[in-house]
Amino acid sequence: MSDQPSGPDEFAGTEQPFVTHMIELRDRLIRASIAVGVAFGLLAFYPGPSGLYDLLAAPLVAHLPAGATLIATNVISPFLVPLKITLFAAFMLALPVVLYQVWAFVAPGLYLHEKKLAIPLVVSSTLLFFAGVAFCYFFVFGRVFAFIQSFAPKSITAAPDIEAYLGFVLSMFIAFGAAFEVPIAVVVVARMGLVSIDKLAEFRAYFIVLAFVVAAIVTPPDVISQIALAVPMCLLYEVGIWAARFSTKHADDPTEEAPRG
Repeated sequence: MSDQPSGPDEFAGTEQPFVTHMIELRDRLIRASIAVGVAFGLLAFYPGPSGLYDLLAAPLVAHLPAGATLIATNVISPFLVPLKITLFAAFMLALPVVLYQVWAFVAPGLYLHEKKLAIPLVVSSTLLFFAGVAFCYFFVFGRVFAFIQSFAPKSITAAPDIEAYLGFVLSMFIAFGAAFEVPIAVVVVARMGLVSIDKLAEFRAYFIVLAFVVAAIVTPPDVISQIALAVPMCLLYEVGIWAARFSTKHADDPTEEAPRG
């Protein structure tokens, strides 16, 4: 009796497409890495790692007592911390290129109506993330640091560590950047049919409570930063509901389109 299967091999011809997709993924990752590398080189040239750190530390330094500065408790921190900030800034600067590479990789497998939805979502999510980071830096930091320093005893001289400050700043940037993506999440769940727009509107009161709970978890234990995160989330939830209604109203009928290739 032959050991070979009598039926057709269900995996026949699958190796080449898989390898092709992996090669394309590699090329997209290389292009995204090159974009980040170019942005890193430009930022390293001007304003430079030290200049970027001074810019990042400005909101805190402005509220420190006269003569107080940030300190480095690790020997290599003055070298590594500015480089980490430069790399983060380079990624932010190259984010449109990175997202385009992601879009170019997944676009061939999408329906036409999905492509029409994806492009605005990619652009708007990028802009909203930048808006969240900018709101945190220009509005929240100054008020949070002033609030914290107002409670510091006169016998204490504040001298924060630069690595601890970097961790604090990055966590706040990510928290506010992600929070500003609320409209995108609302539009996506509505367009995918996971939750109806009416249900999203009914969930409004629960979302307000959820927003303050999330803000209390991801921000420092001060009322300023918690309110500064929760209130925009609630407002952006309303924006998301409005955008979902508009998007659904003007959506194309997916049944009229050809399936994925």
